[in-house]
Amino acid sequence: MQPLRDNRRVLVASAMGTAVEYYDFFIYATAAALVFGPLFFPAKDPATQTMLAFLSFGVAFIARPVGAVVFGHFGDRIGRKSTLVASLLLMGVSTLGIAVLPTHAQTAAWGVGWLAPALLCLMRFGQGMGLGGEWAGAALLAIENAPPGWKARFGCVPQLGVPIGFMAANGAFLALDAVLTPAQFADWGWRIPFLASAVLVALGLWVRLKIEETLEFRHVLDHERVEMVPIAALGAHGRLVIAGSAGVISTYALFYIASTFALSAATGPLHYARPSFLAVQLVANLFLAAGIALAGWVADRTSPGRALAAGAVITMLSGLVFWPALATGSLAVAAVMLCVVNLGQGFNAGPLGSWLSPLLPARVRYTGVAFAFNIGGIVGGAVVPNLAQASLKAGASANVGPLLVACGVASLAGVLATRNAKAA
Repeated sequence: MQPLRDNRRVLVASAMGTAVEYYDFFIYATAAALVFGPLFFPAKDPATQTMLAFLSFGVAFIARPVGAVVFGHFGDRIGRKSTLVASLLLMGVSTLGIAVLPTHAQTAAWGVGWLAPALLCLMRFGQGMGLGGEWAGAALLAIENAPPGWKARFGCVPQLGVPIGFMAANGAFLALDAVLTPAQFADWGWRIPFLASAVLVALGLWVRLKIEETLEFRHVLDHERVEMVPIAALGAHGRLVIAGSAGVISTYALFYIASTFALSAATGPLHYARPSFLAVQLVANLFLAAGIALAGWVADRTSPGRALAAGAVITMLSGLVFWPALATGSLAVAAVMLCVVNLGQGFNAGPLGSWLSPLLPARVRYTGVAFAFNIGGIVGGAVVPNLAQASLKAGASANVGPLLVACGVASLAGVLATRNAKAA
């Protein structure tokens, strides 16, 4: 038996859909760091504009638990495959909507200046809702089809969609930066990556429509009862969901601090050249991909919980070096730091699905995994980066270190709280 070859269609579908979803997500994150402030949020100073743009970025994290409940409901009732198709469609439509939005200056000329930021936040809500149902389904698609001894490695495949999506997004902006003037980019060039998403979504849908339902969910349909209201049934597993949410925090916090916040700080007050720093982040994400693959291998030979605990410790250590290295002003020092941090970040991301999945029975697993993943995402991916940006604006940038340490402690506590947990 050759597990990777025998399950290649499932693995490609799980990774590709996640890559498309995260490409959509990251082009928004990059645009929020670079241009959305002045285009959609007029304010007296650039720092406030960027803060407002990051707040719009955080709208998606509020939408994600909604997506977790909605898509989790159908994922646990009718199946993983059809739910994944729906989540990808919602994400794609929302991203395409951003591509054609009027700016604040345009809507102000129509006498409704508030309309541009409102529509942007609405599309962002749609992105977040789609992604809220995406990751859990992609992870379960891989894990619930995995042969014995391969669950962590299969579970890390959809996680590889994260650096793939990030590299595609950063690569798109890097290419535009090379061929467009800053004025052209701010005027219309930023829309191109959002328009390009339509092609990627169509490709992702084509792949996902060709896969079968997962083995474990077919077993639920054939031999168990399907929960009528999965979110209600999840109450019996509340402690594990809370612990799971805590375990997720480091994954989001370290990733968004090392990507979105780092880009904003580096190209803003630290005065790094934007093309150079985007290139550094592109290379650093190759280390993230390597870390994810390594963590999956380690998790199958030890346990997902041990690999994830290592990721939490790495997050704490990253908090001690992140800002001092970035603030040196040396691109080489910043590059080495980001590569090392991203390699370690793989131990947060890689084992996450294979750690969360066994905590819950298959009949409520989609809802529970999605809910835990996205609640942890609100803290790590929305609250922490916004606190870091507020610290940057207030001149207290060193506070980003203690934030990362706190996130590592929270995730380690979540892992320790589930040491003896088994799905019932």
